[in-house]
Amino acid sequence: QVQLVESGGGLVQPGGSLRLSCAASGFTLDSYTIGWFRQAPGKEREGVSCITSDDITYYADSVKGRFTISRHNAKNTMYLQMKSLKPEDTAVYYCAALGFRLCILSAVDYWGQGTQVTVSS
Repeated sequence: QVQLVESGGGLVQPGGSLRLSCAASGFTLDSYTIGWFRQAPGKEREGVSCITSDDITYYADSVKGRFTISRHNAKNTMYLQMKSLKPEDTAVYYCAALGFRLCILSAVDYWGQGTQVTVSS
């Protein structure tokens, strides 16, 4: 059974940092393009960052220079390191495994359940 389970969300002050984790089971992450999406209240879900099986990365313009995606193959886990967080980063963050090399919603084969990130003072 394919499963993606996120952890690491929470409440953080502006300028703070968080690291999200996503543990996979039922398949191996390193054979997929994997990534993180987010959905803020009243907005559409959007791609934040993705990484291909050969380590090509994509970042949305809004997070470039602040977020870093990575993967630990032996743990079958992916991460999203978030720094210099802003209130506009507040959203539910979802990890995903994608069927092809584009960081878009229609490419997603598997979704995690989501984890809330709130940036507020």
